[in-house]
Amino acid sequence: MQSFSHELQNFSRARLKKQSTRITMATGKILVETRSDDNDGYITEVADESAAYGFVQDMSLDLQVGVITPFLLLSSQDAASDMETLKKFKVSHVLNVACGVLNSFPDQFIYETVPITDLPETQLTSYLPQCFEFIDKARKQDGVVLLHCNAGVSRSASVAIAYLMAKNKLPFQDAFYRVKSARPSIQPNAGFLIQLKEYQP
Repeated sequence: MQSFSHELQNFSRARLKKQSTRITMATGKILVETRSDDNDGYITEVADESAAYGFVQDMSLDLQVGVITPFLLLSSQDAASDMETLKKFKVSHVLNVACGVLNSFPDQFIYETVPITDLPETQLTSYLPQCFEFIDKARKQDGVVLLHCNAGVSRSASVAIAYLMAKNKLPFQDAFYRVKSARPSIQPNAGFLIQLKEYQP
């Protein structure tokens, strides 16, 4: 007579459907874990090698534009590459502080590219004079600047906060909340926040 555990094991192998578990790692790599046929262990396979980007991709389109001042707008790269959005907000100048993001309409807008890496150790304040000069020049020409990075969350938001601190003489907290009320998704990295709190324009 077979033991109950042996009968249960035979029943499981014969009748139960094999199940797989899909796991997305923090790096973005996708693994599929499947129970082995011949033993009680699991086989783990990489489901999609192309998904190993080093970060989890957000594929949703973000066309939200935050109005910081009448002449300074804040967005992600999606809005910066959407002609309908640019026309809707009467954009004339684009300040691109992303890394590796091409300017979409170089013949139709005035661009300035200031590639800033989104790392806490990046010296954000060293890039501010060039950014401010471009914004001020556009303002004198009655232009409207769209300021963007990749996600419109850390780098471009930090530049916008610093601009309000320098030009409107706002303390950090007031500048931060003004930018956040215009674009709620902002979240400067920890290093940028420290630099902004210590920033004395």
